Amino acid sequence: MSKATEVPFATTHFVRDTCLCFHLQRAARALARRFDEALRPLGLTSWQFSLLMALNQPAPPSIGSVASVLGADRTTLTAALKPLQRRGLVTVAVDADDRRSRRLKLTPAGCALLARAVPIWRRTHAEIDRLLARGGSNRLREDLCALIQRRARASAPVRTPRTLAP
Repeated sequence: MSKATEVPFATTHFVRDTCLCFHLQRAARALARRFDEALRPLGLTSWQFSLLMALNQPAPPSIGSVASVLGADRTTLTAALKPLQRRGLVTVAVDADDRRSRRLKLTPAGCALLARAVPIWRRTHAEIDRLLARGGSNRLREDLCALIQRRARASAPVRTPRTLAP
């Protein structure tokens, strides 16, 4: 590598030590592994638990709304639904009002599994809460939500009076 294009090793250490994205990714993987291990006896991953929880609504949500809640794209969500469908935990049905759209619903088996998973989630979550300083979980959650909301506002299309017309 030529000196002109070389990044000093000190920069590598600086990025490793200060990059929020790097630290969030590492923390997210560590948390996911912890929940994956806790939920393994039920045959669920943390992602599948989150997906089942997102489907736990009074009315069957659309794929798009669930993808939005989970911060996933529709293709990723559709792929994640397949094993849950094969296990009989989720159904995907054509929306009666819009035949192009699909609605997702927990089956009775999905509801029962979710009910068994919630106490495991609560226990695991309490263990993690204890690892953080007093009030740390709430502060972390608030800061992460603020980042997500700012990102959503920054990527939202700018509406001009012309696009707001009746």
